[in-house]
Amino acid sequence: MPRYEYRCRPCGDTFELSRPMAESGEPAVCPAGHEDTVKLLSAVAVGGSAPAPAGGGGGGGCCGGGCCG
Repeated sequence: MPRYEYRCRPCGDTFELSRPMAESGEPAVCPAGHEDTVKLLSAVAVGGSAPAPAGGGGGGGCCGGGCCG
């Protein structure tokens, strides 16, 4: 089940909740009982590298080749 991070506006506490994706936009109550919370955006960093595309001949680029100089 995904975990979502929230911040409580009255007390400033940040907390996480595990809930189904279908409920991610539902209101969350902070551990202190405050209902005025906001869901925070999380940045996910993934390490590694993608392999180079096969072929490497004509075409490609932003518009299929030829017009991008």
